[in-house]
Amino acid sequence: MMLNTAREEMLHTVRAALKRTADSGVAAIPAAARIAPRAAADVNAELTAFFSEVEKLGGTTKRLENKADLAAALRELVAAESIKKATVWQTAELKEWGVEGLLEAIGVEIVSPYASNREVAECDLGVTGADFALPETGTLGLRASIEQPRTVSLLPRVHLALMRPTCLRADLLQVFEEAGRDGYLVFITGPSRTADIELTVTIGVHGPKRLCVILIP
Repeated sequence: MMLNTAREEMLHTVRAALKRTADSGVAAIPAAARIAPRAAADVNAELTAFFSEVEKLGGTTKRLENKADLAAALRELVAAESIKKATVWQTAELKEWGVEGLLEAIGVEIVSPYASNREVAECDLGVTGADFALPETGTLGLRASIEQPRTVSLLPRVHLALMRPTCLRADLLQVFEEAGRDGYLVFITGPSRTADIELTVTIGVHGPKRLCVILIP
């Protein structure tokens, strides 16, 4: 009874502030409050916008001319980030590109993505593909599955996402239309950032310190 009374008192206070009564109808949403779906530009413009946003957020990007350039790109990343151990998604696409073999040829130890969380977290590099890419915010969307363990993108110090132009989506509406029934979906917008109560931002406390996105043509 006391709970109901408190609820009514609270609602009465809110209605009084809004100059409404319990019988007042719901006001129509003004046209100015409705935002039209984002219209995608051509692929090159979308890629340029996406990579620009990723770089603004502190990520690094690279566009390859062909798949043969992947080996050189991986060597550059391994040297720049002092990569010793890596874990890789087990998708058909990453196997087709020979990612694990290329890393092993450089001298990187490969750790199974199905190892313990501690072992995966001890990896310097986690390599994934990408299911979605949002140009407006530089956001990657990664589905989770047996072949795509979410720990690979969340626990290692450096996250490398290999993406194709077909990952581009105009906005979140398109993503949710495709992945709305997924049990888990990871959104990544730049390296991991955490702020304490004093708003001091720290990179890499709850996720990778580095994000690198490479476009495979």
